[in-house]
Amino acid sequence: CKMIVILLDDYTTKLLSLCCKMSDLLAEGITVVENVYKNREPVPHMKAIYFITPTKKSVDGLIDDFISKSSSRYKAAYVYFTDTCPDNLFNKIKSSCARSIRRCKEISVSFFPYESQVFTLNVPDAFYCCYSPTLENTKDKDAVMEAMAEQIVTLCATLEENPGVRCKSTPLGNASRLAQLVEKKLENYYKTDEQSQIKAKTHSQLIVIDRGFDPVSTVLHELTFQAMAYDLLPIENDTYKYKADGKEKEAILEEDDELWVKIRHKHIADVIEYLTLSSLAHLMKKMPQYRKEITRQVVHLNIAEDCMSKFKANTERLCKTEQDLALGTDAEGQKVKDSMRVLFPVLLNKSHDSYDKIRAILLYIFSTNGTTQENLDKLIQNVQIESDSDMIRNWEYLHVPIISSQQKQPRRDRSSEETFQLSRWTPLIKDVMEDAIENKLDSKEWPYCSQCPPTWNGSGIVSARQKPKASYQDERRSNARLILFVIGGITYSEMRCAYEVSQAYKSCEVIIGSTHVLTPRRLLDEIKSLNKPKDMVCIKDE
Repeated sequence: CKMIVILLDDYTTKLLSLCCKMSDLLAEGITVVENVYKNREPVPHMKAIYFITPTKKSVDGLIDDFISKSSSRYKAAYVYFTDTCPDNLFNKIKSSCARSIRRCKEISVSFFPYESQVFTLNVPDAFYCCYSPTLENTKDKDAVMEAMAEQIVTLCATLEENPGVRCKSTPLGNASRLAQLVEKKLENYYKTDEQSQIKAKTHSQLIVIDRGFDPVSTVLHELTFQAMAYDLLPIENDTYKYKADGKEKEAILEEDDELWVKIRHKHIADVIEYLTLSSLAHLMKKMPQYRKEITRQVVHLNIAEDCMSKFKANTERLCKTEQDLALGTDAEGQKVKDSMRVLFPVLLNKSHDSYDKIRAILLYIFSTNGTTQENLDKLIQNVQIESDSDMIRNWEYLHVPIISSQQKQPRRDRSSEETFQLSRWTPLIKDVMEDAIENKLDSKEWPYCSQCPPTWNGSGIVSARQKPKASYQDERRSNARLILFVIGGITYSEMRCAYEVSQAYKSCEVIIGSTHVLTPRRLLDEIKSLNKPKDMVCIKDE
């Protein structure tokens, strides 16, 4: 039996834990997992795989293991870098331990697969770096932009895509800057393959969007299962804690849990109905092979009941107000004439905490596309949220009008779609996904920073022979991919849209990614810190 040790740094430890379990590593003959930074016992008969980032600290860890031939820690090293290794580090390895290295390869994965159609760059501090006025036009911001562009290119490389890159054209936006950086780095990456051929654009698009593009979806209470649970319950690191049989238990919400994947995007009412029926079915069978399923159902029923008790206590009253403000119409489709009258009962209600009141005030401001300075000051005083008022005012740094007023953008008509009364809002990103796939995105509003890939330019030049229109439409999008990247965090409801749209348009897979994943509370805390000096901002890495 071959025995292999794998050495990881902090970054690759997290990356690997998202992709596989210890049992998967064991199946490949890897019996020991070690941290490359730490001092370790030598095991000279074992081969070592180093899966590390190309940084000085990690490379020093590798070199230390083979500093002298007589005292090498391992038999040989197989080195895999997550990204391009800088020449100075490569030369350092070459001069100090080249004879022990059997393989050295750059594998281009510096993004985190969060779910099957969701990725993150795991850089929560990018929010502050991109939107804080204290870092505008600084080297810090440039460095973060460069690093994000590199990471996005490794995602494209892993998917073997060279997408057409486009963004929402806004003055002063980060999106166009990042989109141009990504395009430049894609050109570089795909410049030449073995035959010195430049890789052409593939059947894919990458759309880069600034977080201020849809502020409503970030503060609304969502009632689909995953979004609701992460908003209302204290789920940390995807881990839910609960009591069962008088014991404290933990459950991880992950893709391996088929039941979770099946129900996470359903509305809470449907989830409860589904879980109750299927647990009855399993109880009737009461066979040992169903024990695992029953345990999972217990977990998800616990989460659902937890959500419902919070919902009944406080959230239900808020949801009607929020939906009316977000859509500008009530459940019967009547136009809301006076938004302040809709908002007021929430502000007077003693049972809502300040976060909930701030979320409601923000929805009121977004619905009227900005308010007057006087009105804002009054709201902040009346609700006594002076200490948190930056959670409202600082949206200006995301180019979301708080004081001024602009035209609202028109939305897709969804009046014929079946929805629950308290879940009528659809995230704006879903409009973008559908318009992109149907080739309806206005090219002035969403310009390409690259040539437009042939699949999407509407002229049907993909097909060499002229075919009747219907069949080339199908061919146009066969195996097409749409990748969206939001600078500054995505919400669980936006993640859900990627799955729903892929489901509806079978010929195009939608992948969504961001710097990190947001909950409304976390976002408000991040917004609040934007005008603080950098050294006072404590950035939580989840």
